[in-house]
Amino acid sequence: MKKQILTAMAVAAFAVSCSKTTTKTEQVENPDGSVTTTSTTVTQGSDALDTAKINKAKEDVKSKVDEAGNKIDNAAQKAKEDIKAKADEAGNKIDNAAQKTKEELHKTGKDIKAGAKEIGSDVKGAAAKGAQKVEEGAKKLKEDLNK
Repeated sequence: MKKQILTAMAVAAFAVSCSKTTTKTEQVENPDGSVTTTSTTVTQGSDALDTAKINKAKEDVKSKVDEAGNKIDNAAQKAKEDIKAKADEAGNKIDNAAQKTKEELHKTGKDIKAGAKEIGSDVKGAAAKGAQKVEEGAKKLKEDLNK
């Protein structure tokens, strides 16, 4: 749309600048002594237009508009690529952080499991010692009762 508007303005400006208007004023003295004034306006329009110049100007404008459009397209494409690269980089950082968190949670789970196993062994040992003491106490009580 911008290309069409710019092209139309350039062609219109060029067409207006190619028309030529000339005004001539003549004063003639008549034999009786009076003066007659005649004004003649001559406008040279499309007959004086050089179509080769118009076409060249039109092509120049079109090429400049196309060049500007290409620059805009290239800048938009570069911005799009930059945004995609930054989004990918951010996504990779998030993926790495998630993986690290997963690994840390897995390690913590293993540590908890090992700790629970160790506590279970300690509890079994304590229970065994307690049971042994109860048995010894019961034996002693039985001996005392038998006496």
